[in-house]
Amino acid sequence: MGEPLVVEGTAVASPYDHTTIQQSAPDPSGRGEKQETKCRDPIFALLLYGNVGAIAGVAAAYGTAAFSEAVDDGNSGYNYQGYINVAFVTGAIAIVLSGGSLPIMMCIPTALIKVSLFTMLILSGAMMVMSFIYGNIWGGIFGAIFFAIFLCYARAVWSRIPFASINLLTACTAVKHNAGVILVAYFFIALAFGWSLLWAVALTGVWEKVIVESENPFEENKVGWGYLFLLFLSYFFTHQVIQNSTHVTVAGTVGTWWFSPEDGSSCCSSGVRGSLIRTLTTSFGSICFGSLLVALIQALKALAQSARDGDNQLLICFAECILNCLESILEYFNRWAFVYVGLYGYSYLEAGKQVFTLFKDRGWEAIIADDLISNVFFFISLVIGGLCGAFGMIFVDSNPEWFVNSPAGANDQATCFMLGFIVGLVLTSILMSTIASAVNTVIVCFAEGPAEFEANHPELSRKMRETW
Repeated sequence: MGEPLVVEGTAVASPYDHTTIQQSAPDPSGRGEKQETKCRDPIFALLLYGNVGAIAGVAAAYGTAAFSEAVDDGNSGYNYQGYINVAFVTGAIAIVLSGGSLPIMMCIPTALIKVSLFTMLILSGAMMVMSFIYGNIWGGIFGAIFFAIFLCYARAVWSRIPFASINLLTACTAVKHNAGVILVAYFFIALAFGWSLLWAVALTGVWEKVIVESENPFEENKVGWGYLFLLFLSYFFTHQVIQNSTHVTVAGTVGTWWFSPEDGSSCCSSGVRGSLIRTLTTSFGSICFGSLLVALIQALKALAQSARDGDNQLLICFAECILNCLESILEYFNRWAFVYVGLYGYSYLEAGKQVFTLFKDRGWEAIIADDLISNVFFFISLVIGGLCGAFGMIFVDSNPEWFVNSPAGANDQATCFMLGFIVGLVLTSILMSTIASAVNTVIVCFAEGPAEFEANHPELSRKMRETW
């Protein structure tokens, strides 16, 4: 496979200019261009504002009293202070450990990719063996099939590990030089948590309209499917917007570091600030557009899961399978489309056209590199989650006074292990998702601007071209 074209000498003009609008004719190669500064897809941003306003209004009018009553009814007199302490302590440990994983990924990216690939292979083999041991023949057969497929996959992509490794190194370097994007990611996670609480309060207030309890004990409760769908759609829509806003902010920041490193080489650089501002203003409508499409599928899937009963299991299972496939495809498409939104300020549909061009030109390389690196993130998240779970168990033994009259009683160790594992997994995944967004952006930028990469980051560029 030939090397990508690199313009020798002076680098060509950056497509990611912060002060001027390029008016040149479109590049016949399909390269993206900085778009005119204006709000894209504003109608979808207005839908998001209306959605949040409606939920806030319902929560204020109906939810507060109902939520307080539900909390009072659920208060059983147990002591939860120990679990709260473990959550905070393991959370702090997870932040430290996940931060320490960044230089490790920069030092040994190739080894991590190989170890994570072997780990996935071992886990799939273990599941196959366990199925046969416990007499689940069909589970063992399917496990053997998936193990064979994974084995073939590992052999096929082994030669692409060096290229994936330098992609990971480049992404980690960009994030390290613009560490403020990690703070932005934690801010959006806190915002998502607040939204979940607000939505829960609103749901409590209108629960009687959603589920109408039957006075006849032999009749099933009536479900307001229309209300339930709108509530699910409301929740997933806003949650998707928050999640994708982080992705677009990271993409814009990495783009600045790639094309204009003088504006993107400090913790809270102008690249970080500018990218966040564009995310929340001119590109916000495009983020809402793509997020709404995924939210519609997620709401339908949640509705299908809620409709399960003994008479329609097969039909619901079939519907869920289709919706899961559609959700996965659309989320993967959005991951790349929002890179173009963050880099150039495209509308959602225009960004989608650029994604098709990207995959037409070098789709398999992008998919393989992205998939190999995602295994590393999953592996690191599992390891840190396990360590935090172990610390949770240690705290049970070292601080027994925390768990007097706790609801789990003799099972406090197992409970605190799971609590620490979940906290560690979630907090580590936040950092890993930030680097994952950076990896996607690096893959796009290498396709779009190899000359700028050579001019601004020659050492990384040399390694990237050598492994291509």
